[in-house]
Amino acid sequence: MNNDFLKYQAQTSPYPLGMEVSHAIGSYIYDTSNKKYLDFVAGVSACTLGHQNPRVNNAIKNQLDKYSHVMVYGEYSQNPAVEYCKLLATHLPAPLEQTYLVNSGTEATEGALKLARRVTGRSQLISCHNAYHGNTMGSMSVMGFEERKQIFRPLVPDVDFITFNNEADLQKITTKTAGIILETIQGGAGFIQPQNDFLKKVRQRCTEMGALMILDEIQPGFGRTGKLFGFQNYEVVPDIVVMGKGMGGGMPVGAFTASRAHMELLSDNPKLGHITTFGGHPVIAAACLATLQELTETSLMSEALEKEKRFRKLLVHPLIQEVRGEGLMLAAMTTHAEITNKVIFKCQEKGLILFWLLFEGCAIRITPPLTISNEEIEEGCAIILEAMDEILNDK
Repeated sequence: MNNDFLKYQAQTSPYPLGMEVSHAIGSYIYDTSNKKYLDFVAGVSACTLGHQNPRVNNAIKNQLDKYSHVMVYGEYSQNPAVEYCKLLATHLPAPLEQTYLVNSGTEATEGALKLARRVTGRSQLISCHNAYHGNTMGSMSVMGFEERKQIFRPLVPDVDFITFNNEADLQKITTKTAGIILETIQGGAGFIQPQNDFLKKVRQRCTEMGALMILDEIQPGFGRTGKLFGFQNYEVVPDIVVMGKGMGGGMPVGAFTASRAHMELLSDNPKLGHITTFGGHPVIAAACLATLQELTETSLMSEALEKEKRFRKLLVHPLIQEVRGEGLMLAAMTTHAEITNKVIFKCQEKGLILFWLLFEGCAIRITPPLTISNEEIEEGCAIILEAMDEILNDK
């Protein structure tokens, strides 16, 4: 591992994987010794179209030749951002029509929480146990995992928690609630999908109580579940959609979308209710536009469901209890967190990149680029099974 990496760059954990990256293309990342690794993680669901996608790269280069940052968000009309928001609106149900572009998923969460309070004039926010919506102070306040946030308290007050898929808990949504924020599919908790029309029941309760329903699509969004957004699989329309990760084709970005009537409230009383310098950056917006065009003009989204079937067919092993998730947002659940760790490390040695989920220690993250081929799926699954066989034989 590069010692300068540890010495000069702040770390997120005591034990980073430490691969020294040389270059990446398609579904592969290469280290500085030119060893190639099949990527089953896609930058934690961010590289929707793989690495060095020609359409995204060309859009970035073309925009760089015109202009980069020229003004803070919201003052100038910049074509890449305008065209992106316009195209996005055509693929979202009414009344989700106006998008605020920001720099990351957690910033989008912050904006959505502020908007819920601004629209309703209420303060209470509700989230789920084991939820993850980002790591800034507001987003951390609606994180449902006390171990990760206790040391940073006090956080934003008046936040309550329910259990995902627990219908009885919806009584906590009252006329005091500004909004409830949910991941359409719980990510860090283990790729847990809504059951028994849970999202519809949340929608109904919010409508009855005058609270806003916020859906976090940072992980399911942009084709990973077979639809552009995960909530489109569940016949429900939220008041606010939070997005990030996969929307930029590997570039740093986030956004939240709501009705025009709601979003306009951030522009007055007070003015500058939400501001950002680099949100809507023209180079990033060009990458977003190219990514969205590629997703909506090809069959990549529907192919994600066929690729899911291939993964499920291949990933059969005594150490795999089940495969959770939908499309190319999958988690292979092992029998113990120690086994998950061994599989991930062994697979990296064998040239396959896997990763963890935040809170569920038994889960192996499998979120490859949507562009992954059937042959690459078979190659990667063979490595997983080989690693698991070795672990069984070592016992």
